[in-house]
Amino acid sequence: MRFDTIFTEKRVGSDKIPSGPRSGFQRDFDRLIFSSAFRRLQNKTQVFPLPGTAFVHNRLTHSLEVASVGRSLGKIIGEQIAAMYRDQEDVHEFYRYELANVIAAGCLAHDIGNPAFGHSGEKAISAYFIDNANTEMEGRKLREFFSDKEWSDLISFEGNANAVRILTHSFRGRFKGGFGLTYTTIASILKYPCESVAVDKKYRHRKKYGFFQTEKETVRKIAEDLGMIVESEEPLIYRRHPFVYLVEAADDICYSIVDMEDAHRLGILRKEEVEGAFMEVIRSIDPDGADRTYGYYSDIEDTNEALAFLRARIINQLVNQSAAVFLDNRDAIIRGDFNQTLVGVINQTYRSLETVEEISVKKIYGHETVMQIEVAGYNVMSELLQLFVPALLRTKPTHKEEKLLQLFPYQFTEHELTRSSYKKVMSALDFISGMTDEYATEMYRRLKGIVIPHHG
Repeated sequence: MRFDTIFTEKRVGSDKIPSGPRSGFQRDFDRLIFSSAFRRLQNKTQVFPLPGTAFVHNRLTHSLEVASVGRSLGKIIGEQIAAMYRDQEDVHEFYRYELANVIAAGCLAHDIGNPAFGHSGEKAISAYFIDNANTEMEGRKLREFFSDKEWSDLISFEGNANAVRILTHSFRGRFKGGFGLTYTTIASILKYPCESVAVDKKYRHRKKYGFFQTEKETVRKIAEDLGMIVESEEPLIYRRHPFVYLVEAADDICYSIVDMEDAHRLGILRKEEVEGAFMEVIRSIDPDGADRTYGYYSDIEDTNEALAFLRARIINQLVNQSAAVFLDNRDAIIRGDFNQTLVGVINQTYRSLETVEEISVKKIYGHETVMQIEVAGYNVMSELLQLFVPALLRTKPTHKEEKLLQLFPYQFTEHELTRSSYKKVMSALDFISGMTDEYATEMYRRLKGIVIPHHG
């Protein structure tokens, strides 16, 4: 790969490059922020249950904050790379003015494929297929309806791959090419550019997988056009696109620090615990300025505002550190040899981030309310799949199953047009994974007869 050839305004589903005052990358950002799929993130769990009397982050507010951080990272890196290409006007202009838009758009999109109930929703979908692999239907076990690669997708459902599907798939009755985003923005969210059978946790770019079988050829086209390095054709594996590291860093910076702030607002963590962890990070990265920072912090009487001040300082420090790590390792990154995350490298230097991680794992992610919503998510998602999947796979659905299939929104009725069991099941996953926490719970209650639907 080369920095002067890894971007394009080509779009998924169209050969035309639009003209006008907005660049293609600015259009990507606008299309995402005005989309219904993005709006639905406001009712999808980030960590803590929704809603609550204390306002905490959901997937939408998280994505907006990540986009803000990502834009800063893109601007810093863009200015530095632009200086390397002063004699190539198009390249210089892209990095100076547009990389920040690409990274911001990628950050908006990075969680758009996450189902209801956070990561427990992903695990619940996978668990349904694992637990029912030997369940017989019309003389066949569920596993036998799918090829090895298709089954691998289903038993390890992945929100990252689902994001690529939502953004690029031509759903029934909708625009060709999904959102019609640029190849560059799609490449920036391909954290794991491989298919599910290639997952190998020893390698950062293969820790999970980044696309379903249905989007394999779309990803291949994007990767080839951008010059992404092919690691293997079978199974299909690419090395990461360099812009992925910036989207990933923006996400890493936000979620751990902001989760601490939310935990304090909910009374899970004491002020002293958050203050101590935050100041430890600040002192380790900027020992000379730490006392000055603490002085400003001490002058703020409102506790929430004071901790927000420390959070802002840490994010600023981590943005600058991440940019430095990217630039220091740009040769390895462009070669596809960089097998770490930017924040991971920072953590190796400043171990203080481990304190934040330890507190988060012990007191936040293991908190009773977080565990409760994970269990609830398992029950709701698995029960909905139990209703919809047999209805889709049966040659002659029962009267009840016919009624269930009529509930599918038109855009998710591709099962009516295909004989592929995999594509039929993907229709159910499209429908269910797009649900908000509240909608999924309400549909579960209605279909199970816990509440009786009524008009008005």
